[in-house]
Amino acid sequence: MPPAQKESTPPDQQTTQKKKDRAAEIADTFEWLITAFILAFVFRAFVMEAFRIPTGSMADTLKGAHFRLRCPQCGREYEHGFVPSDYRDRTGRQLQEDTVPHAGVTPPQTRCPNCGNYLSTNDKVPVANGDRILVLKCIYQFFEPKRWDVIVFKNPNEPYINYIKRLVALPGDNIEIIDGDVYIDGRISRKPPKVQNELWMTVYDNDYQPVNPDNPAFNLSRTKTWRQPFVNKQGSGWVTTDKETPTQFRLDGPPDQINAIAYDSSLGNDFKAVYAYNNVDYYRYRPTCSDLMVRFYAMPADPAGHIGASLSKYETNYKAWIDPAGQMTIASVCKDGEMVLATDRTEPPALNKWTLLKFANVDHQLIFEFGNKKISCDLGLEPNATGPIRPDIEPQVEIFASGKLTLSHVAVFRDIHYTSGRADGGGRATNGEPFELHDDEFFVLGDNSPNSQDARWWDSPGRANNGIYYRPGIVPRDYLVGKALFVYWPSGFRPFDKFPIAAIPNVGKMRFIYGGKD
Repeated sequence: MPPAQKESTPPDQQTTQKKKDRAAEIADTFEWLITAFILAFVFRAFVMEAFRIPTGSMADTLKGAHFRLRCPQCGREYEHGFVPSDYRDRTGRQLQEDTVPHAGVTPPQTRCPNCGNYLSTNDKVPVANGDRILVLKCIYQFFEPKRWDVIVFKNPNEPYINYIKRLVALPGDNIEIIDGDVYIDGRISRKPPKVQNELWMTVYDNDYQPVNPDNPAFNLSRTKTWRQPFVNKQGSGWVTTDKETPTQFRLDGPPDQINAIAYDSSLGNDFKAVYAYNNVDYYRYRPTCSDLMVRFYAMPADPAGHIGASLSKYETNYKAWIDPAGQMTIASVCKDGEMVLATDRTEPPALNKWTLLKFANVDHQLIFEFGNKKISCDLGLEPNATGPIRPDIEPQVEIFASGKLTLSHVAVFRDIHYTSGRADGGGRATNGEPFELHDDEFFVLGDNSPNSQDARWWDSPGRANNGIYYRPGIVPRDYLVGKALFVYWPSGFRPFDKFPIAAIPNVGKMRFIYGGKD
């Protein structure tokens, strides 16, 4: 029997089949595209959405449109906010809010946050766009918001606009701002460690020193020169101005003699709650911040020496030191004498090896770190736990030691300082006038406290549907959008000057946005 032969398909039927297969492929592609679009829409609407920061009310945590600057004296990089209303377009019209020009513009006068140099320039500087962040939406449908979270919410006065601030008070809280700190029900509200680390601001970093200190440009009137702000106390033998190693301090003294250097704010930056991000004209009116931290690396060359630091707040001085045996001590010194507040033991200071030392006085808590060991002392939660509040007394910073040693990476930092009330009156949650939150009401503040339009200042009732109004000063639960999670595009760079967009990501500034927990 002859082999069976495969029946051939007529050419016209083959063409028809191919068209059907192609149509099916196109239909499948559209189906996948529609499915992907729906999933992306659902993800954006209910899970996570990208937002751009338009203003500097949360600087330096999150930046709006800004100038990226570098101090020509000490080389320190810093940012200064771009205010569109201060500029005009080619036709002479004032720039509208949330406008970022493609071409460079001349920045206003700024001040270096490290050395205090006042910078004026006629050079045109590109304007960097605001940080772009990812916001976790609907999380507050399943979990309660936590104090110190950075949240996105509908502006109660203009619900079609999204705002971003830091959540500082929850339903049922009585909030009060006293000397820069947040108090809840009469007790200080301490920031979680990761949040606190983000909020420290540089007062002085010895690694960045002016190249031309005799230039009188270190105050607004351009009459002040710069000198090393750490100076010897009477009888001390520190070397702080060695030309060969200008960023290091050295001591070569007897093991039983304490030598101290003190930070002189008349030579360097003072402790006012100012921001390099903001207009310099208002610096003189800012309050003094007394929550400070001093940090340095120590390399002892004498096995019998002590190493320590001291910080004052109001009328009390707090000291922390480590002795040659590894005993760590925190003590207070006031007119009644010295009192030991906390002690613990660690490894003795290693000779000829750098070890990190930190001492902080923040939120009524003393924290002393040496290497991997940390001890702390709770000074109390009430407003007067550290003594009568005296914002008129400037805090003092000292470093002391005995024996022979070298210090490096010496720096002083201050905490965030929430301003309370205006000179002409007004404001909410001010000292002596706590603000009580009702059910489903939240209170928010901006990290850039002097330049934040937040719950302290809202004068109009919040608007809702059906003729409902929310009382001024609160964010209703209905208006919570989500929690800020991650800075995924922190104002990138242009490949070259005239390129229209900042297409190169600033990878080093990508970061998580830390919130809080009770």
